[in-house]
Amino acid sequence: CMNHMFPASYAWGNFSVLAVGIWAIAQRDSLDAIMMFLTGLLLTVLTDIIHVSVFYPPNNYLTDVKRFSIGMAIFSLLLKPMSCYLVYRMYQERGGE
Repeated sequence: CMNHMFPASYAWGNFSVLAVGIWAIAQRDSLDAIMMFLTGLLLTVLTDIIHVSVFYPPNNYLTDVKRFSIGMAIFSLLLKPMSCYLVYRMYQERGGE
C-alpha cells in the first residue's frame, strides 16, 4: 500500500479483513465473527495472488520502493495460510464444527 502500485481494492480488502479480525478477537464467544475472519482471509489469499500477478511491474520500472512493496505483499501472502490454520484452530476451540 506504500507505493500505490496496487489498486485501492488491495488495501481495502486487507484492511477490512484486519478490522474483522480485531472484531473476532474482541468477541471471544462469537462463532460468526471468527468464521467471517477465516472466510475473509481465504478470500484475500485469492485476491492477493491476482493482484501480485496482474500488477507486477516490468524490470525496467522496478525501483527499490516497488521491490520492497512487492516483497512485503508476497511475504504477507506466504503468511496467510499459517494465519488461516491458526484462525481455524480458534474456530474449533470456540465450539465450531
